[in-house]
Amino acid sequence: MNLLILLQAAEGATPETGGMLKGLGGMWPILAIIAVFYFFMIRPQQKRQKEIKKQREAMKVGDRVVTSGGIYGKVKELNDNTVIIEIAENVRIKVDKGNVFASADDLQPQQK
Repeated sequence: MNLLILLQAAEGATPETGGMLKGLGGMWPILAIIAVFYFFMIRPQQKRQKEIKKQREAMKVGDRVVTSGGIYGKVKELNDNTVIIEIAENVRIKVDKGNVFASADDLQPQQK
């Protein structure tokens, strides 16, 4: 209670005029918009990024992958920042690890 009185006194308001709470009245719509953006845009994007990072860390030699440019291939060698991908027989390319994603074929359940 004493802290509230000190804050209101610093603003030149008294408990009867509602000083600090009155100023927050116009902020509620902005806070609501920020909350909506967080829950519907920012949070799902962060989840997707964590999932992609987890897939990259779990990548191993022999996995089928696709690059951000749309090139499909198999991982032949993994380094810290690069991946060697075989796209055809004896055709290998070196790609930045950040541009390689798990192939959609690997993510779908195996059908027999």
